[in-house]
Amino acid sequence: MTDTHEHLSRDTLDTVKDVMGDDFHLLISTFINDAGEHIERLRAALARQDSDAARATAHSFKGSCHNLGAVHLASLCEHVEQRSLEGNLDGLSDYLSQIEQEFTQVQRLLNEMVRGDG
Repeated sequence: MTDTHEHLSRDTLDTVKDVMGDDFHLLISTFINDAGEHIERLRAALARQDSDAARATAHSFKGSCHNLGAVHLASLCEHVEQRSLEGNLDGLSDYLSQIEQEFTQVQRLLNEMVRGDG
């Protein structure tokens, strides 16, 4: 089994869970749904070579990831954000693939956490 610490900050998640209380499950569900939308918008921005849209989307997704402790996913988004800010979109489709793979791991771990409420 994959180590949660590679993908999620348990300290951050525990803090968010304490703050959110009964709404924690809703927050996780919202994050997962929004993440899918962020990934689709990022894919579309990269396909049309729109560095402004790619930067804005990566920035927004990075913030959501940081808020939930998805540190590696946030780092990948930050790289896309920085490269987009520089107007250099070359090779970012590889980062999009990494973002998708990392999100799959984060989503699985979050779903396990909610199901196990742990």
